[in-house]
Amino acid sequence: MGAGRLPVRVHTGDCWDTGKRCAPAAPEQVRLLLAEGVAACIHCRPDTALGVLE
Repeated sequence: MGAGRLPVRVHTGDCWDTGKRCAPAAPEQVRLLLAEGVAACIHCRPDTALGVLE
């Protein structure tokens, strides 16, 4: 289910708003996902935590 699809949002590891289907990712993977247009969580702001500027 969902194989090959991009995630809906990217979170930090300590975010309270994650679902049951979350999986950890390396910082490089998170940067790539953000660059591909995956939204950053509005609560934990992984884009800000990693210094990714739009």
